[in-house]
Amino acid sequence: MRITAQLKSRQGDHQVVVKTGGAEKAMAIPARLSGPGSSVNGGELLFLALATCYCNDLYREAARRAINLTSVEVEVVGDFDSEGDAARHIEYSAKVAGSAPQAELLSLMDWTDGVAEIQKTVRQGTPVLLARREAMQVGGGGPTRS
Repeated sequence: MRITAQLKSRQGDHQVVVKTGGAEKAMAIPARLSGPGSSVNGGELLFLALATCYCNDLYREAARRAINLTSVEVEVVGDFDSEGDAARHIEYSAKVAGSAPQAELLSLMDWTDGVAEIQKTVRQGTPVLLARREAMQVGGGGPTRS
């Protein structure tokens, strides 16, 4: 399954589109009021990705076990000390309610922590490659690619 995230940013305009397979969805993330860029930072989106993955995977794994989850709450916290530093002390907490006994729900939560794809990606330190660059001088010159 191929996943794509794309953003286009100009002063006062911020467009975000995500796609899984052929299913494309626009996301409403406003532009920063104080200048160019997004009103949401990358750390917030990373932590939201962790929370979203765990939530969705809980529902998926619960369905496989014939458990009806009635609610899921996930909170992710961590620290970014300085610009350019990687995050530290990322941890998350979750609360679920469902049709199974407490011990079974806790077992589901532990299992899901081990199979959640974004958690696994962050934990194993998957390389991220800047694959293509393109720059264009404003007011003259053409695009340069490498």
